[in-house]
Amino acid sequence: MFRTADDAQFWDRIARKYAADPIADMPGYERTLERTRHYLNGNEAAFEFGCGTGTTALRLAASVGRIMATDLSGEMIAIAREKAHAEGCGNITFEVARPEAAQWPDGSFDVAFGFNVLHLVADRAAVLRGIHRLLRAGGLFLSKTPCLKEMNPLLRIAVPLAQLIGKAPHVTFLSAEDLEREIASAGFEIIELARHASRGKDARPFVVARKAMI
Repeated sequence: MFRTADDAQFWDRIARKYAADPIADMPGYERTLERTRHYLNGNEAAFEFGCGTGTTALRLAASVGRIMATDLSGEMIAIAREKAHAEGCGNITFEVARPEAAQWPDGSFDVAFGFNVLHLVADRAAVLRGIHRLLRAGGLFLSKTPCLKEMNPLLRIAVPLAQLIGKAPHVTFLSAEDLEREIASAGFEIIELARHASRGKDARPFVVARKAMI
């Protein structure tokens, strides 16, 4: 995601299947939502990138004032809009957009979310700079990212093979240390690191980072 038109086409193609897939670790997912809500007061202007079919944005909508949820895939956004309409959620907007190319003014949002997406971004530095720009001073960026360097080493073989036949998008093999360093380099102060999996080894660190006050 966020690399080329080919990645957008990949997500467009699998969007309906993706929407039907169950969340693998529901207790861990609920823990992440609970911890995210801890940082919200109900009045924030929120931004999410890589929102997919809108599941998390819709779960968090009641905890913020309004939320702008974005994705590179038009098909993902179409499904998210269908879900928002079905649920009668009125404080959420879904748009096809990328944070590094977004047209919103600097400091437009109080909080930003990026769940299960940073490993799919080729130019994370540009995306993180975009998020930093869109946040007000003191705004929070909350993320949860699969760090594939900590997962089964066979993925280093399987993923490139899947990409060759069009069965996988761009994927970056990150460690938690890589992720923390990149977020900090974008101008954020990391204020919380956690692991929320309910079973097995947890290779998806939850990170809360704050944009410095000016």
